[in-house]
This record gives sequence, structure tokens and C-alpha cells, in this order.
Amino acid sequence: MQIRFAGPEDAEVILRFIRELAEYEREPDAVEATVEALAAQMRAPHPPFECLLAERGSETGQEPLGMALFFHTYSTWRARQGIHLEDLWVTPGARRLGVGRALLARLAALTVERGCGRLEWSVLDWNELALGFYRGVGAAPMDEWTVWRLDGDALEALADAD
Repeated sequence: MQIRFAGPEDAEVILRFIRELAEYEREPDAVEATVEALAAQMRAPHPPFECLLAERGSETGQEPLGMALFFHTYSTWRARQGIHLEDLWVTPGARRLGVGRALLARLAALTVERGCGRLEWSVLDWNELALGFYRGVGAAPMDEWTVWRLDGDALEALADAD
């Protein structure tokens, strides 16, 4: 298995993984991303995200196994950047092979290499497999925090109030 940075030419694989994840999270119709949008964003001078891909060789080339899609955040208290893991996905046929752990370990190493103060992500509270996996690598939930979101009509309404 190898882990590498994804490029615009990997947009189709990334979108496939995004759709698999949305299906797993019971939101298959929520994906608005397209191959064209992802590729264009990855070609931008300052891409809004980065992505690590895990692959293994086969007779037909490299077989994609999973991804870790992430972006930088900023902590005012630490005066340092952090990394937010948006999506960690391992295709079902590659689970229990160490792919998720390898992707997360590479992302942790990247976080340290870049001088970032933390690596963080969100997990659905019903996703017991993910919760157990993350506890197993030493991560801890931030029970005192609640994620809030403003989107759709509510976002538009507040923006119109400006």
C-alpha cells in the first residue's frame, strides 16, 4: 500500500469515495460535488482542500483503497494553524487492512511536519465503528462542544439582513 497526495486527475476517484461515504452516512442525495468542480478546485492557486489517497498495486494498475480529505483551520488561542479532517473513507473491501490507520497516521505526521497545533474532525454519534477506531488511535471526543451550522435558506436570510 502507498499513500500519496491526490491531484486534479484523481477527482473522479475522490467523488466516488465521497458518494460512498454519503451512502454510508444515510445521505446519498446530499452530494452536490462534481468531478469538474473538484478538479477545478484542486487546480486553483490556493486549493480549498487537500486529499491523501491510499492505493495498492494490482495487475491493472493502482487500486484506490481510501482517502483522507482535509483543509487548514486556525486557532486564535494557539496562534497556529490546525488541520480539519473532513472525510476519512476506506472502501468496504479494504477495511481491516490498516488503510484507515495508515491514512490517519500520515495525516498526523503531516500535521506535525507543518507545525500545526491540532488535528480534528467530526463523527456522527451513531457511527460506533468510527468512534471505536478513533478511540483506538488515542483521539478523544470534545463533549463540551456542539457543532453549529448555517446553510440553505437560513444562510441566505441572514446574508440578506446585512
